[in-house]
Amino acid sequence: MVVIDTVSRFIPGVLGSDRSAEEDSFYNSLLEYPQYTRPPNFRGHCVPEVLLSGNHSAISLWRRKEALKQTSLRRPDLLANANLTEEDKKILEEILSSKDDCGLRNAD
Repeated sequence: MVVIDTVSRFIPGVLGSDRSAEEDSFYNSLLEYPQYTRPPNFRGHCVPEVLLSGNHSAISLWRRKEALKQTSLRRPDLLANANLTEEDKKILEEILSSKDDCGLRNAD
């Protein structure tokens, strides 16, 4: 089943959009960004404002930053093979410089 799912994702028309497979975890050696659903506030967990804004370029940037953050925190070994742009490298530097000695993000 896993092999069928993996292979079928690359057949045109199987997914809703041709770009959908490109956003899957590990496609570009990055983990996927966090996913949210309705309602915008569930048990005290809020959807980030940028995702509710309707600003598609800001949403894309947020998703890329979150993918880089998730990968650097959970699977930094994947970054060695990632195809990173100069902007990605700057974002990654910011993420890495904001960690404390335990590898956790600072509250500021």
